[in-house]
Amino acid sequence: MFHTQPVEASGGSLKSRPVEPSLLNSLRQGGYILYVKHGEATAGEDMADIDFNDCSTQRNLSETGRRQAVQFGEALRRLHIPVETPVLASPFCRAKETAELAFGKGKIQTDPFWIRIYQLSGTLSPAEQQGIIKDLTSVLEVLPSPGTNRIIIAHSFPQGVGLGEIADLGTVIVKPNGQGKGYQVAGRFTLDEWLGLLREAS
Repeated sequence: MFHTQPVEASGGSLKSRPVEPSLLNSLRQGGYILYVKHGEATAGEDMADIDFNDCSTQRNLSETGRRQAVQFGEALRRLHIPVETPVLASPFCRAKETAELAFGKGKIQTDPFWIRIYQLSGTLSPAEQQGIIKDLTSVLEVLPSPGTNRIIIAHSFPQGVGLGEIADLGTVIVKPNGQGKGYQVAGRFTLDEWLGLLREAS
């Protein structure tokens, strides 16, 4: 079934489950968007007056988060999943660093749109929230370059909103249907599931 609006997560469940082999094979052919939450960040809060060029004003990746990012990039390469470059990242340092550790510094492009996804977890009016979700739909409808998958490294969503809650380095597999035609959520992978696929393949 094709959706013209974002698919809400069902209860934000992050439990591990078997990955559909046909989905992995489809990813190797390209045509998907992999929406990924950045790696584990340090405790605390971002400053109210965040400077995106000053990482000291924001939460950053922990050592675990850095290790997760490297593992994620290695998993996609070793599973032969083709990636469109540049990889898109939120301007937050923790998202940029996740993308750079996973795919290389010269292959990243920051996009300020993903700041708006971060803002969904703040205090927005229903109209503001709906506006962001509508714009998100427009972004997720766009097909990647033939034979590749687009990677977006950004933030989780509030439960029941947009793509729902996402664990650190969790991936929502989005199948875009083209501009104005909506998109499907084809699957959700945790980092452990990616690593499990890697073990099976080796």
